[in-house]
Amino acid sequence: MEPRVIRKVVDELCADKSTSEISFRTNFNSPMPSVKELIEAVSLLRSALLPGYFGTADQEPVDQHFYIGSVLEKASKKLKQQVLSGYCFFCETPQQCESCAHKSSGVMEKFVQTLPTIRHLLATDAMAAYEGDPAARSAGEAIFCYPSIKALVNHRIAHELYKLGVPLIPRIISELAHSETGIDIHPGAQIGERFFMDHGTGIVIGETSVIGKNVRLYQGVTLGAKSFPLDANGKPIKGIARHPIVEDDVIIYAGATILGRITIGKGAVVGGNKWVTDPVPAGNKVV
Repeated sequence: MEPRVIRKVVDELCADKSTSEISFRTNFNSPMPSVKELIEAVSLLRSALLPGYFGTADQEPVDQHFYIGSVLEKASKKLKQQVLSGYCFFCETPQQCESCAHKSSGVMEKFVQTLPTIRHLLATDAMAAYEGDPAARSAGEAIFCYPSIKALVNHRIAHELYKLGVPLIPRIISELAHSETGIDIHPGAQIGERFFMDHGTGIVIGETSVIGKNVRLYQGVTLGAKSFPLDANGKPIKGIARHPIVEDDVIIYAGATILGRITIGKGAVVGGNKWVTDPVPAGNKVV
């Protein structure tokens, strides 16, 4: 290709009118979040949470202590920098920079302390997958093979960061799992113990969804919102509860769409391909 052609295309791509709608420069030239670094940080956390299944770890307790400690040290450094970048992404004044650095350190200390809870929840998710799927031979097989577990590792990490008020980074972590598994869980969604997504592909769980214990969803299920209210300027009103509440022991079969802030009661069953916009009483079946 002739150099003049390259120069012409570069000039067009760099023109203000070409980039005005999509370009973004952080204030004060702070670094943008790095998807590559977040992939590595989540991979390290996954190997600390589920050693042997991801990464490498000997079974001797002393070796495991060294391995997990080393992995967490690396993961914490990477994630702390990305959390800082998430804060800086929205900074408006240079006076905030010192505050952002202080907040990112505090957040990481609090986040690391949630890892035992995340491990416990993931263990219950793996058992739910084993007990809920006749094709699974063990909980370990579910951890190795099931997209449900991979998506939940990312979600449970992202959810803790979301609760700590970290901007942007939890959403990126969730979308990494979405791109790998086809399962789309907003980091704000609250999910209880023993959660299993059988097959999983195409599941969508919205930001304000609340899911109880021992819930099972099949592929293509949507926990979504109805048309949302607009403010005086015609923009969506943020921060309102708009997704379903799914109580304990509920099963929702493939392709069901459940919309709005309605409650699916304890022990209810929603059949495949159903469109549900009204509450479902406990123990009822919608087929």
